[in-house]
Formats: sequence, C-alpha cells, structure tokens
Amino acid sequence: MQGVVKAYDPLTGEGIVVRDTDRVEVVLAANALDGSIFRTLRQGQRVVFDLDAAGHAAAIRSGGEPDMGMTTALV
Repeated sequence: MQGVVKAYDPLTGEGIVVRDTDRVEVVLAANALDGSIFRTLRQGQRVVFDLDAAGHAAAIRSGGEPDMGMTTALV
C-alpha cells in the first residue's frame, strides 16, 4: 500500500499514515521502521507499507508500487 505520513513523533515512534486508495488513517506499528532505510518520518512524506495482523502500518519503505503506476525511487 501507498500513503502519506500525517503525523510522526520520533520520541515515541507513534504516527499515522493516510492510505492513498481510500484516505483511511492507519496507525504505525511499534516496529514500523525496523529494517527500513528510514530512521524517522516527516509529515507529508510518501511511503509504501504493509498492514500487520493488527491492521497497523508496518514494514515502511520508500518508493512506489507498480500497480499504482509509479516507479521505485529512494528518498
């Protein structure tokens, strides 16, 4: 999935991503940045992510998904 970071607190690691497809707000998983190129996120930043079993945004990464007509790019 693709979305945009709505809010992120670097001290707590808590944040919200808004999905592009339906504008639903998704809470970041506690380990969302584990193994990611990101150390922090900024408001308005475009990210690609998966949903974990709890429905939280996990595995945050950069770039676009092919089915959305975007190319992968490093930020």
